[in-house]
Amino acid sequence: MNKLKAVCVYCGSNFNGDLEVRNAIKQLAETLVKQEIKLVYGGGSVGIMGVLANDVLDAGGEVIGVIPQFLMDKEVGHTGVTEMIVTENMHQRKQKMADLSDGFVILPGGFGTLEEFFEVLTWLQLGLHNKPIGVLNVNGFYDPLFAQMEMMVQHRFLKPANRDLVFNEADATILIDKMDHFSAIPDEVWFRDRNLS
Repeated sequence: MNKLKAVCVYCGSNFNGDLEVRNAIKQLAETLVKQEIKLVYGGGSVGIMGVLANDVLDAGGEVIGVIPQFLMDKEVGHTGVTEMIVTENMHQRKQKMADLSDGFVILPGGFGTLEEFFEVLTWLQLGLHNKPIGVLNVNGFYDPLFAQMEMMVQHRFLKPANRDLVFNEADATILIDKMDHFSAIPDEVWFRDRNLS
């Protein structure tokens, strides 16, 4: 068991006001603070990003924002976080967020959220890190995504063991607990042969 000390959360820069999503954000923030886990996130003051950062700060937790200069220039950076790291570009931002974190949580979001999720998941599959990845699947938001992963397994583009590297939970406390007990065992057989059966 590797106790999480800092968790990177990928989430939307928009927020539609959905009450269930709002409650999930609050529960995640409370769980992180209660377990003394720092929040590492994209540094924004808008959307789910801003709501989550504010909830963690309001509960007395630590928040590290990582944001590229061009977004700071657009004045979307959060001004009240514990620490703000400004990078030159998006690639540096993602690398820094990953380096600072012991695990990754995915909240509802759009293209950027999915891109970040699949990048760290691919890194895990390749053995480039051994950090847990958890999807906080609020009200079935990501059910179609997990159905797509199952389709990838059925069509032999994805090993079942690698699909199973991702936690899929609707409750933040359960998700963080499972991530705390994670042990990464990616199936690297595809390096040696291409038979995915």
